[in-house]
Amino acid sequence: MIDAMKSRGISVYADIVLNHMANEYQSRGWDLSYPGAAVLSDYANRWDYYQSQKLYNSDGDDLDKNFLGSGDFHDRQVIHDYNNTGQVQYGWLGAAGDNNNISDFGLPDLNDNSWVVSQQQQYLKALKAMGIKGFRIDAAKHMTEAQIKAIFTPEIIQGMYVFGEIISGNKSASDYHFLSDYLSQNPEHNAYDFPLFTIIKNTFSFSGKMSDLSDPDGLNKFRALTFVVTHDIPNNDIFRGNIMDPTDEKLGYAYILGRDGGVPMVYSDHGESNASHPEDNSRWVNYYNRSDIKAMIRFHNSVQGQPMTVVKASDCILLFRRGDQGLVGINKCGTAESGWVSGLDSNKGYQETLDDSTFYTDGNGGVNVTIPARSSRMWLEQ
Repeated sequence: MIDAMKSRGISVYADIVLNHMANEYQSRGWDLSYPGAAVLSDYANRWDYYQSQKLYNSDGDDLDKNFLGSGDFHDRQVIHDYNNTGQVQYGWLGAAGDNNNISDFGLPDLNDNSWVVSQQQQYLKALKAMGIKGFRIDAAKHMTEAQIKAIFTPEIIQGMYVFGEIISGNKSASDYHFLSDYLSQNPEHNAYDFPLFTIIKNTFSFSGKMSDLSDPDGLNKFRALTFVVTHDIPNNDIFRGNIMDPTDEKLGYAYILGRDGGVPMVYSDHGESNASHPEDNSRWVNYYNRSDIKAMIRFHNSVQGQPMTVVKASDCILLFRRGDQGLVGINKCGTAESGWVSGLDSNKGYQETLDDSTFYTDGNGGVNVTIPARSSRMWLEQ
């Protein structure tokens, strides 16, 4: 897969889970030996199969023994207070409840001893050797700073795009300190821009104003991975409240793909959420291949490095230039909105990336543009 994607100019990133193991209590009880007696027995009978699946040797052997044991995990204690650093980094992810109820203990939480770290490093080095070009760190706020720094050595992160998943609603949220600490203590890492997502979502709410996106208080533009939907949002019930109206979501994409700053992510799937939520109606299936999304990506790639200048920001409309090479207009309201733009090249034609409509500037580089109701426009200089 990596080779096939590379041949088409596409880099592959790996979603890595370093904080915890799966909850297998129903099949293994509290036996925290991994891979476990059942797997080792099966391994002995299917040696060739397991050798072909092996990514690395855990200790120079052929996986004929467990490589993790109970001493490689934090004590069983479910997280109750997600604002308590100690609980968040040393507790087990699970439903907060009575610790006498074994179903509440959730996911066995790995600790940061040298053996665990060495295994995690071997895992990342093996992925990198295969051609992986980036790492998404799942549940980054649930690992200690010492563990993150120990795992991600300069050798491992060299030439890689590394970003952490730390869910924080906005910069005033009580859990924002986890995200802030992660970025300040790991200057080579990046992170999902959840603060910006919160602003985008609020902007497209009934009482939101487009002017709130003229200079939003998101993450540093050089450290941010921007989005309007992630895989967790439709596929995890506790996040489904963040699903945006389909039209608003499209307008949100026009914003993150049109603006200066951040690495924008387009979410695409194969209808995974439909089984439990048929109302999703396969809305994200092959989303990357939609003509409007491809047009927005073409705009994004064409104006890289150009400064962003807001020329109009109101309750309904946001208009901004990307240097003199591009212009973006986003209208969230139910009626058409117009605005005067200056600062473009004089007597030049600008073509809309999706519908191919064209406008021409006057001798001073000015033009009046109209954005239809509930739509966006992205023009590039011809």
